[in-house]
Amino acid sequence: MTSRSPSDPEDPGTPVGFARHDHATCVAEGLAAAEARCADEGLRFTPVRRKVLEILLQEHRALGAYAILDRLRSDGFGSQPPVAYRALDFLVAHGLAHKIERLNAFIACAHPGANHAPAFMICRLCDAVAEAQSAPARGALGAAARATGFRIERTVVEAEGICPSCADKADA
Repeated sequence: MTSRSPSDPEDPGTPVGFARHDHATCVAEGLAAAEARCADEGLRFTPVRRKVLEILLQEHRALGAYAILDRLRSDGFGSQPPVAYRALDFLVAHGLAHKIERLNAFIACAHPGANHAPAFMICRLCDAVAEAQSAPARGALGAAARATGFRIERTVVEAEGICPSCADKADA
């Protein structure tokens, strides 16, 4: 996998998540991109929303709402589930995070600001998640939709397998 900043919306086709990279820069750039986008669009990027995004950026695996709530609680942001869910709803609605349906969990968007149809590769051993671009409207699903007159508005593509780190450990 190519290592690049997940805040770079220029190339939503490059998979992000399994590559070794400067993680501190990754988190800082992701937060800066979110702050800039919220400022440009007049969105309120509250301290709790920022903290939830920071928590998601610190991981390259999906986190459930209660794991996020535990982290929020330890950082003094409250302990009621709506605190986490409202922040997650905002982040997902504005393309700063995605919900991984299979895990009922969330991950920071690797391509914020880019109009894209993400595909997620989920490691079944460590729950690491990499985000890549998909084009379901151009593949078999798109052909089936066109044949029936259906218009695809949203897709969620999730593939389960083993990430390079877990594969290397298994081979050792």
